[in-house]
Amino acid sequence: MKITRFCAVAIIFAMVACTKDKTDYEAEIATEVTEYVEFEEAARITVGDYDIGVEALNGTFYVGYNEVRVKVTDKQTGADMQVSSVTFLPIRKEEGGNTTSCPHRYDMNISTDENCFSGYAVFTDASRPGGNWELYISFTIDGQLYSVHQAITVEEQLNMNLNMTSFTGKDDEQYIIALVSPQRPKVGENELVAGIYRFEQPNSPPTSDFPDPSQFTYTEVSGYTLLLDPRMPEPSMGNHSSPNNVDLTQRDDGLYYGVVNYTMTGNWTLNFILQNEEGRILRGTEVPTVFTPGIEGVKSELYIDVLF
Repeated sequence: MKITRFCAVAIIFAMVACTKDKTDYEAEIATEVTEYVEFEEAARITVGDYDIGVEALNGTFYVGYNEVRVKVTDKQTGADMQVSSVTFLPIRKEEGGNTTSCPHRYDMNISTDENCFSGYAVFTDASRPGGNWELYISFTIDGQLYSVHQAITVEEQLNMNLNMTSFTGKDDEQYIIALVSPQRPKVGENELVAGIYRFEQPNSPPTSDFPDPSQFTYTEVSGYTLLLDPRMPEPSMGNHSSPNNVDLTQRDDGLYYGVVNYTMTGNWTLNFILQNEEGRILRGTEVPTVFTPGIEGVKSELYIDVLF
């Protein structure tokens, strides 16, 4: 089972290792990007006397980073329940029986202001025939544990500013980098936010009923640095960069923050070099600084394409 799961995870990393190709640049740049700020219910599950509402921005799960909220209410009255803990585990099931997960917050954080529990999921692929996602959720009320699961739909990511990539580092570990913000950049300096996650290969077989969370663990890497070099790679742009960019470093919420300066709208490549807490380069290469008009720009071996 361990070997099967490792192979399945490796397949997922191969599938998302490159960001989406831009086959129609002019059409894509003309597409207006919608910025979603409101949480809406994306799934509802009922167990016993309780309804579990799972919320996401726009009420939709997308490939890439998704902030998630879980609320538990009384099925009859709709009143919010006093829940002491919530766990959250997305599982992807493939034809042939392979199961994988994605970066997620298993033990969700309580949000007293919203009377809910908050977390995230970085879905690595859209739902499709032969490959579907299910949410496994457990919660505790008055010392009693309830467990539920339900299939969900994950849509393709239409906003290229929220692209993601995955790769194997020089330490032979598997990583995912997902853009979190901005959804809708402006010309000028933008705060750039990303999540960086490492898959923890299980060292032992499952010890509990499926799904054993120890078999599907991702960690938010700690103390890394993501060096940033944005370029405009189109031949007409000469792979030029911009000033005042700031490399991404980690803050208390586990995400990585920096600054990207987009000097104009268009097709940009975020070239990265990922360094661990000791300064060792795990992935990424420097991009030549020479201006190359008429030639498609060179990219780092670690990059994410964006467009706005």
